[in-house]
Amino acid sequence: MTSLTILLVLVLLLVVFGLLFRLQILTAIFSGSYVRQIGTSNRVNAILMLVFMVFGGAAFFWSFADNFSKMNPPIASIHGHAMERMFWTTMTVIGIAFVITQALLFIYSYKYQHKEGRRAYFFSHNNKIEVIWTIIPAIVMAALIFAGWKAWTRITGPAPKDAIVLEVMGKQFNWLVRYPGRDMKLGVVNYRLIDASNEFGFDLSDKASMDDFTASEIHVPKGHPVLIKIRSRDVLHAVYMPHFRVQMYAVPGMPTRFWFTPTTTTDEMRAKLGNPKFNYELACNQICGKGHFAMKLNIVVDEPDDYVAWFAAQSPVSKNADLMASYKQMSQQTGLGKGGSQGAKADAIEEAGETPAPLAAQASM
Repeated sequence: MTSLTILLVLVLLLVVFGLLFRLQILTAIFSGSYVRQIGTSNRVNAILMLVFMVFGGAAFFWSFADNFSKMNPPIASIHGHAMERMFWTTMTVIGIAFVITQALLFIYSYKYQHKEGRRAYFFSHNNKIEVIWTIIPAIVMAALIFAGWKAWTRITGPAPKDAIVLEVMGKQFNWLVRYPGRDMKLGVVNYRLIDASNEFGFDLSDKASMDDFTASEIHVPKGHPVLIKIRSRDVLHAVYMPHFRVQMYAVPGMPTRFWFTPTTTTDEMRAKLGNPKFNYELACNQICGKGHFAMKLNIVVDEPDDYVAWFAAQSPVSKNADLMASYKQMSQQTGLGKGGSQGAKADAIEEAGETPAPLAAQASM
C-alpha cells in the first residue's frame, strides 16, 4: 500500500511540473518574449529522412529480389499464367505509385524543413487537382477490377463437362477428401450424420453415395480439368494451392468451388526443381486455430493412365464396415438418412451444382 501511495505521489508531481512548464511557455507567448529554439536537430532529422529513404529503399528491393523465388513458385496450371500476369500488372501499377509517393514524402521532408520566415502556401480548393487525383485512379482501378473479374469468373464458373470432380472439406485441423465412384456422381451428405466413423456425413440411403470413396491425398490427372468442391465443417479455412495459383475460402454453410487444369506432373516438377522430395500441397492460409500449422495435404499430379489406375484401386465407403455400422445406428436413432428422397437429391444438386461427365478413361473401366 505504501509503495502504491509513493508511486501515485510521483505521478502527480510529474503532472504538476508538466503543467507548470506548459504555463510558463504560454505566458511567454502571450507576452511576446517567447523565442523558439530550432537548433541543429531540425536539419539532422531532415538529412536522416534522405538517408532512410536511400538505405531503407535499398533494403526493401534487396529483400524483394532475394525472396522472389519463394514468393513465386513455378506455375503448374493453365490459368496460373493469366493469374500471374494479372497479379504483376497490379503490382507494377501499385509499385509505381508507391515509389513516387514515398520518394516525395522523404524528399519534401528534407526540402521543406523549417526555415525562419518561410510559410507554407494554403490551397483552399483546386478543381484541377481534384479532377486529376480522382479520375486517373478511378480509370486505372476500373481497368484492373474488370480484368480481375474476367479471370475470376472463368475459374469459378461452370467447369468443362469432362472435368474430374472431387470434394475437399476443411475442419480443425486437417483436410478430408472424397471422390465420386464409377457413377461419377457425388452422393448426398448430411452434417447431422457426422461422427467419428462417418466424418463426411455420408447419407448411404442415396445410391450415389455408396461408391464414393475418401483419400488420404489428392490425386489429379495432368492436362485434364479438375473441379474442386469446397466445404468447411467448423470455421473459415482456405484452400490454397500455390503452384496451381488456386485460392478459395472454405466457408461454413456455404459450399464454394474452383476449377483448374494441371500441366506438370509431380515427377516432372521434381525433375525441374532438382528436388526428389518435392510435393505439391494444399495448405490452409487462414489462421483457423492453434492447430492451423498442421492443415496440409499432399497433391499428386499423375499422368492420365496412372490416375486411372489409382482411381480403380480405391475402395468405396460401402466396404467400410465401421462406417456402415455407424450410419445404420445413427439413422435408426435420429430418423435421418433419407438421401434417396427427391427432396434430398434436389438439395444436393442445388448445393453442389451440375455433375460433369466422367473422364473417358474412367468411363471404360
